[in-house]
Amino acid sequence: MRLVAKFGGTSLGSGERIDRAADSIAEVVRAGHEVAVVASAMGSSTDDLLSEITFEATDQDRAEIVSMGERTSVRMLKAALTARDVPAIFIEPGHPDWPIVVDDHGEVDQAETSRRMAELAERLEEGVPVVTGFLAEDSEGNVTTLGRGGSDTTAVMLGRYIGADEVVIVTDVEGVMTGDPRSVEGARNVGQITVDELRSLSFRGAEVVAPSALSYKTDEFNVRVIHYQHGDLLSGGTDIVGEFRNLIDMRERPLACVTVAGRAVRNQPGVLGDLTSALGQAGINIDTVASGLDSITFYVDESDGEDAQALLHGAVVESDVLSSCTVDAPVAVVRVTSGELTSQMGGVLDILSPLNEEHIPIRDVITSATSVAIFVDWDDGERALGLVQEQFD
Repeated sequence: MRLVAKFGGTSLGSGERIDRAADSIAEVVRAGHEVAVVASAMGSSTDDLLSEITFEATDQDRAEIVSMGERTSVRMLKAALTARDVPAIFIEPGHPDWPIVVDDHGEVDQAETSRRMAELAERLEEGVPVVTGFLAEDSEGNVTTLGRGGSDTTAVMLGRYIGADEVVIVTDVEGVMTGDPRSVEGARNVGQITVDELRSLSFRGAEVVAPSALSYKTDEFNVRVIHYQHGDLLSGGTDIVGEFRNLIDMRERPLACVTVAGRAVRNQPGVLGDLTSALGQAGINIDTVASGLDSITFYVDESDGEDAQALLHGAVVESDVLSSCTVDAPVAVVRVTSGELTSQMGGVLDILSPLNEEHIPIRDVITSATSVAIFVDWDDGERALGLVQEQFD
């Protein structure tokens, strides 16, 4: 088995924890497996270093300074492995085997990076490479960084390009939880979660695996998250399965647009819940919900449109804050699902601009961290789909 193990800052926050990490790596090596290690900066050393830069510093100088955290970690971990008679070498920017290169725009040079990582994979039998996470080199050999969560990105990218069977993220949580245990009671570990689900959570504040890292996940290898106290790199935690796929499609059946208007409904507790419950109890599936200051719109299957209007009209009649209800159909929805939407400047604008240029009226646009839903008249649906596909091509 070929394994990549990434140790977060908390898991390397003291000599005792470095010993624990080294023990877990040594156990896997002695079991006959190949291991590559990615190390974050010890504890809060990166933040500590940044806080001490009280002067004007160039981006290059800042990168060199903050790189000291990771550079220290790989030396400590390599030394701990050597003490356990495990052959190891630390690899940092400037090393002949350094694998991660970025282009002139600061984006990872996939071709060159994958080539270097493949070469690194050929030498795994010689010992354990301990690679600095978070860091990269530009084309001139200058140190740069991969951004927040960059160590996760290093690990999953490495797993992809060296042909790993699994990437294990060792951190300070038990895996992916049903909720933040610091905020909710009864939070428990989720045994398995898909890349799609976790990326959506990560973009909205879940600090388990960086969204940028998950873009490198494929079906060819597993990613797992475990707590640093677990000690066993080969079991436990949460499995992250599948891979994120960019997708552009149009719903096969038309939708009905059912809108309820009322005075400041967005500020009225319980209104949305009451309306949603009424539809749910009648067995009407809600495709999407859009809200404004004075209205709530439900997109349902066209065949349910009239029934939905009748139900919601009943709620309007009984309410002091709702004023009217209407339905319109048929409506088409074109959806774009992409993990790169939030990382691309003007990404949503690029999707919508071709429709504007072709004078296709847009009824609604609903966005999330990883998707855009565009609602147009049914007769414009196929043309809108083609324009969006051409934009991505």
